[in-house]
Amino acid sequence: MTIKVPKILTPTAIDLPSSKSISNRVLIINALAKNNSLPHNLSDCDDTNAVLQWMKNKPEVIDIGAAGTAMRFSTALLAMTEGTHVITGSERMKQRPIAILVEALRTLGADISYLEKEGFPPLKIIGNTDMKGGSLALDGSVSSQFISALLMIAPYMLKGLKLALKNNVISLPYINMTLSIMRYFGADAEWTSENEITVKHGQYKPCDYRIENDWSAASYWYEIMALSESMNSLTLQGLTEKSLQGDSKVVQIFENLGIHTRFEIHDNISAAILTKTNKIVNSFCYDFSGQPDIAQTLVVTCCMMNIPFTFSGLSTLKIKETDRIAALIKEMDKLGFSLQETGSDSLSWDGSHRNITSKELQHIAIDTYKDHRMAMAFAPAAIKTRSLIINDPLVVTKSYTSFWNDLKKIGFIIDNPVP
Repeated sequence: MTIKVPKILTPTAIDLPSSKSISNRVLIINALAKNNSLPHNLSDCDDTNAVLQWMKNKPEVIDIGAAGTAMRFSTALLAMTEGTHVITGSERMKQRPIAILVEALRTLGADISYLEKEGFPPLKIIGNTDMKGGSLALDGSVSSQFISALLMIAPYMLKGLKLALKNNVISLPYINMTLSIMRYFGADAEWTSENEITVKHGQYKPCDYRIENDWSAASYWYEIMALSESMNSLTLQGLTEKSLQGDSKVVQIFENLGIHTRFEIHDNISAAILTKTNKIVNSFCYDFSGQPDIAQTLVVTCCMMNIPFTFSGLSTLKIKETDRIAALIKEMDKLGFSLQETGSDSLSWDGSHRNITSKELQHIAIDTYKDHRMAMAFAPAAIKTRSLIINDPLVVTKSYTSFWNDLKKIGFIIDNPVP
């Protein structure tokens, strides 16, 4: 798919998709609460639909596709759901480690075995409605999805759960998001010390819940604002200032890149209003351990704005839909930027740039590696290059189904529009 961008873009109000991170957590808790009604403003994306479909159809083999949160959260829920279950996913999902979660669940009373490669999906799960729970210690640097999966089912463990997190805790906002939603549904779940969470035995209460719109999706519009010379304002609907989402940090992050945010409420709907400033840093350092999903956005933005950077806290990017660090290095090199991986969790760019001719740019194709965030982070780069090819553009349906159509609303020309 080829993207072309005119010099003048037309600002408009963008109605962002709802948060899949919140949606998937609420679906798991909703199921445990035995709530017959779905939450409001549920995400319409592949990841959330994967959870909805198995809950509705209860197939013999649950195929979760490429949905990482769905795999981790569903594994935990199935571990205490009566019956024998098999859960699998895409070929990439079969390469994404799940041993840490499986071992933790086994310790707490689950019956789970591997059907193919040890430590990876697919899994056979024999549900245990009387999981004992108790005390557990985990390395805090593991994926927060493992931690959230354990926390959400913990009220239904006979002894509850006392979870000690050792070393540095990454993706902390996602853990706090989980705890906040659990408490909304009536769970007794709290940080009882700096590195310990206690969830008491109990039950969730069925209740109405409205999902926030997605701050991760908003990051691509911040990128567009930062790269565009013609857009001076943009309205992003459905974003709240006091959000559960860690990626709402884009507000503070993009202040460094010349984008200011203010919030307005009309008819009880909150919106973020983005405007330009001339306050742009000369170089940028940031630790993404709390917001790993927006790292790709910032890498592409800073390169296209010629802002050297050092970004740390990227360790979990290697086990996402693809190895995102390797993918960024390879695809940015196509545009003339040589990124350096430093250590196990850092990526930097020193400001040097290899000249790419206009003729060469017409033939550069960005590979997306079946990763929705690669497609969406690189698409705004077409503002600077004027034309860019994105391979496998439909990967965006994993989290933001209407992304390409929303780009068209502000003037992007897409030669092969997709639903």
